[in-house]
Amino acid sequence: MAEAEQSLVNGVTNISVHGNDKSKEDGDEFAKSWGFNLPELYKLAVRFFKEKDGKALKLTYKDKLRLVAYTKQATYGKYRNDVSPEVGFLDVVGNDRSLSTNPSEWQAWQALGDMSQSTAMAEFVKQLDSLCPLFRPFTEAHSAEKQEQQRKKQEEEDRLRREAEEKERQRREEEAQKQLELQKQKQLEQEMQIRAALNQQTAVQFAQYAQQQYPNNKQQQDELIRQLQEQHYQQYMQQVYQQQLLHQQQQYQQMHQQASNTAPTQQAPASQQMAPPPTQQPGSQQSETPPQTNVNSNVTPNGPVEGTTEKKQEGEGHVPPPALLMPASIWTRKDIQSFKDSVKHCQENVIKIGSLATATVRVPTHEDGTCLFWEFATDYYDIGFGVYFEWTVSPSTTVSVTVSESSDEEEFDEEQDTKNDVEQGAKKDDRPPTDEIIPVYRRDCHEEVYCGSHAYPGQGVYLLKFDNSYSLWRSKTLYYRVYYSR
Repeated sequence: MAEAEQSLVNGVTNISVHGNDKSKEDGDEFAKSWGFNLPELYKLAVRFFKEKDGKALKLTYKDKLRLVAYTKQATYGKYRNDVSPEVGFLDVVGNDRSLSTNPSEWQAWQALGDMSQSTAMAEFVKQLDSLCPLFRPFTEAHSAEKQEQQRKKQEEEDRLRREAEEKERQRREEEAQKQLELQKQKQLEQEMQIRAALNQQTAVQFAQYAQQQYPNNKQQQDELIRQLQEQHYQQYMQQVYQQQLLHQQQQYQQMHQQASNTAPTQQAPASQQMAPPPTQQPGSQQSETPPQTNVNSNVTPNGPVEGTTEKKQEGEGHVPPPALLMPASIWTRKDIQSFKDSVKHCQENVIKIGSLATATVRVPTHEDGTCLFWEFATDYYDIGFGVYFEWTVSPSTTVSVTVSESSDEEEFDEEQDTKNDVEQGAKKDDRPPTDEIIPVYRRDCHEEVYCGSHAYPGQGVYLLKFDNSYSLWRSKTLYYRVYYSR
């Protein structure tokens, strides 16, 4: 927009009109420096002008004439005599138009020409700010009030939003809790049924064992029976989970077998293929019957299955493992101090296991036994414990103890020797197969006596692993005892 200048009487001179680009810049400037956009600030300035004129605001006639001209330009735009309303704001311009003998005085609005409405607003604010020092504190107070109202409004919205989110969260939690309670109730009913069936099957065996351990103490017998029943239930549930996994694997193998039958090369049916030797885990039975404490009927106690004696005589010292391996039973006792006192007199039953070391107790099966029992405890700190069974024929029934620097050192060294030593590689590869009965886990045996038993699966050697390889600084004192039962 072009610039215009016009001289007016009574001091209204040199009124400049600028383009829209300047008004836009002024709008951004006002928002930064005043805290209000231009329309809001203009309304606040007009309000201040009306309230304070003649009181805190003392203006000359020329200043009032200039300010009123800006308000008319901001409200109605460019002056047009045919459509513009009568000027009556504070009677300044109106009186000048109707009563003044000098017509040029009421032409202040007309002199603004094509000035934009936003520019007129900005000029009004600037003129008022320069004429009255109280205007800026007035706007700052209203800006602070506006910010406070916005803050309260935002806080209220946040509060309502949080309340709605909290109600929704509580509703979801209540629904999830109800579903969880229903599931727990069903699981509890199933657990009670399973426990009742298992306890009925093992009642006689557990009672006989408890009677042997505590002949004249009914309370300790009941506590031991309860521990055995709990362990038996956990083993049974582990078998169920493993059976489900095995069933899934069998389905996958059947699908793979069906896909393989479509190939040009025909394969033998799955029932005629030789299965790889299984790696047994604790409680990995193939039947759904709960584990029993007696050995399998087709396994000769303290010896290999029928037919392996002939192979042994041919020079092979390894015993082939059976298809199934019975799980072990584990329980704890509170009389840890009395147990330590009972085994301290025998130095062979006390082992000092250094930091980063592992002790292995080799217990061969005995020809007169059918089940192995173990008990152990430590001073002050826990230790890792696991049980393995090595399918080999031991020349004697003597219990031996070996201590290595770490749990994996011996196996790693043997593997390295097998790879590097060509002459002895065949012998080292012919190591006896070993099954895991109980995986190595850290046990709080410094607080309770850990006990367990396992029915002989055949002739071989039990490996009781006491692992302290995770401890960088502490050595452990181990008190243990192993024995067999008929």
